[in-house]
Amino acid sequence: MHSPERILLVAPSWVGDAILTEPLVALLREPYADPVVDVLAPPWCAPVYARMRGIRRILESPLAHGKLDLRARRELGTELAAAAYTRAIVLPNSWKSALAPFLARIPRRTGYRGEYRYGLLNDVRRLDRKGTPRLVDRFAALAAPPGALVPTPPAPVLVPDAGNRSAAARALHLRTDTPVVVLCPGAEYGPAKRWPPTHFADVAARFLAQGVQVWIVGSPNDKLAASSVLQAAGEAGRAIRDLAGRTDLGTAIDLLSLARVVVSNDSGLMHAAAAVGAPVVALFGSSSPVYTPPLSPVAKVARIDIACSPCFKRECPLGHFKCMRELAPATVYNLARAAVDLG
Repeated sequence: MHSPERILLVAPSWVGDAILTEPLVALLREPYADPVVDVLAPPWCAPVYARMRGIRRILESPLAHGKLDLRARRELGTELAAAAYTRAIVLPNSWKSALAPFLARIPRRTGYRGEYRYGLLNDVRRLDRKGTPRLVDRFAALAAPPGALVPTPPAPVLVPDAGNRSAAARALHLRTDTPVVVLCPGAEYGPAKRWPPTHFADVAARFLAQGVQVWIVGSPNDKLAASSVLQAAGEAGRAIRDLAGRTDLGTAIDLLSLARVVVSNDSGLMHAAAAVGAPVVALFGSSSPVYTPPLSPVAKVARIDIACSPCFKRECPLGHFKCMRELAPATVYNLARAAVDLG
């Protein structure tokens, strides 16, 4: 019989990365009957952890992104010390992210080597980039003792809030009695990850002509990308439901579970759609489906094979943006159409 641990997970700052921590949480909770994992997360990632099984408590980090703020970190360390955690797993690679667990005197502090973190971490792991090319595997490996073999983790699972989903559908006057295709044209990291608005508009027009509903889902930061799709769609854009910026992240995740298929850039919403079980067509250009693929048996990757992709840049360093511009709408539509099963 395992004695209960009290584990603090220091979460990543990106929504997609937060979703990819779910298999790690699953491995940590596996030996125990009750949840043992608390999460220290940025406020914008809290809705992700609210939809994960096995999370006992979500602590929203009071720390501003990128700021040292030693006083606030000391206060946070004091708060964490009162919880008497037995272990902390620090997922961001920064020096600052390891400071609060150190100040809280959590006995075992696990994480990858990162930025000069010796001393702050006392269970320091060396990252095997070739052996663990996927980010989800890198996270999951931290559940095991150093050097132990870690089995391939299961795909991330988020559990939609059905009550919130129904309430949102009513409040937004959304029809749920006919097939829905969801487009996610945004991507926080930068324009190099965004498929052209004209291409999204082309796919939308094809589905609308088949009598399929089209919704756009995204954060307030995605409103410009969404309006560009509507503009490119012309008259057809009047039939597209633009929900970008009209829901919080948790509601967006819940609504994605209604989709027959989600066509998305490599973004947090792509991972969210896969985690709630929606079929996904994931668009990759500057980023890599080897590193952060959509982890679902009903997900498909759309990309073209050119020498400069992936470059992992925020903007196309060569100026031609071929990796996304030459990924044809017809190709993406055909992949998505198969998931919608129009016959």
